[in-house]
Amino acid sequence: MPDRRDITVRIIATPGAQLPVYASDDAAGADLCAYLPDGPVTLSPSGGIAKIPTGLVLEIPRGFEGQVRPRSGLAARNGITVLNSPGTIDSDYRGEVQVILINHGKQPVTIEHTNRIAQLVIAPVQSCTFQMCDTLSDTPRGEQGFGSTGV
Repeated sequence: MPDRRDITVRIIATPGAQLPVYASDDAAGADLCAYLPDGPVTLSPSGGIAKIPTGLVLEIPRGFEGQVRPRSGLAARNGITVLNSPGTIDSDYRGEVQVILINHGKQPVTIEHTNRIAQLVIAPVQSCTFQMCDTLSDTPRGEQGFGSTGV
């Protein structure tokens, strides 16, 4: 398996924006920080939503994607999560990375400039061909869906 340092993600950062940083040597995700130089954003309790800019534009190599995931500390302490988790950053996207946060907690939460708000995981992507057909192979599970394998 290649070392993650073998993959290079080129970044244009707005002055004052923070580059993604891995908090430990073996962390899967690099922290993404809020870019809010004009002031903080407050998420109202029980459903407040905000699109938080990062000030970063990424060039993710072809064959990879960026996955934007919640930070466990924000979720556990404040009920804050990434609304479209995981958010996907396609390799051909060249706009600013923004993170959609939602407050599921009972208290308002204020996001300040440079706060760590999400994690970025760079992962390989496998494309495929979709083929129309009339039948599919049988499996023991068949059409049993939600909850069919237990809780």
